[in-house]
Amino acid sequence: MFGISPLGWLHTLGSLPAIPAALYMLVRHGQIVPRSPAGAVYFVSMLIGGITAFLVAHQPVSYGIGAVTILFLLAGYGVGLLPSLGRAGRYIETVSLSLTVFLLMVPTVTETLRRVPDGHPLVADMNAPLLLGSHAALLAMLVIGVTVQIIHLRRLGRIGVAVTRRG
Repeated sequence: MFGISPLGWLHTLGSLPAIPAALYMLVRHGQIVPRSPAGAVYFVSMLIGGITAFLVAHQPVSYGIGAVTILFLLAGYGVGLLPSLGRAGRYIETVSLSLTVFLLMVPTVTETLRRVPDGHPLVADMNAPLLLGSHAALLAMLVIGVTVQIIHLRRLGRIGVAVTRRG
């Protein structure tokens, strides 16, 4: 079905829970929250997806996306273990994990449009206007989303400084 191998299904179904987990955290908290139940689901699913990407990839860019996704995922989840970074750690965590959502959605959208409906996909090649437009929309959401997240973190930092100065 959809021309997906058993290993491809493992990759797809293993990484699939990351999508609703990411959406939930982005809507509820405005960012990926690593130390939460949804954050744990996201981490495990993204790790499964990133690792299995090396097993199902057919194009060199897929290996790059898998490697970069794992690096940003580990950076985003690991930076909280380095309290010496202070506020910079929050920025690194937020931006890194937002990038993992983007790196999750680009191949998800690409593969969905290139495989659905089964036998007559919406997109026949990588230069199709629908696919390029979808990628552009994802990039715009990333830029806008990260900008909003950084502004929010800066405001939180200023509020914290103001409260500290009063106290």
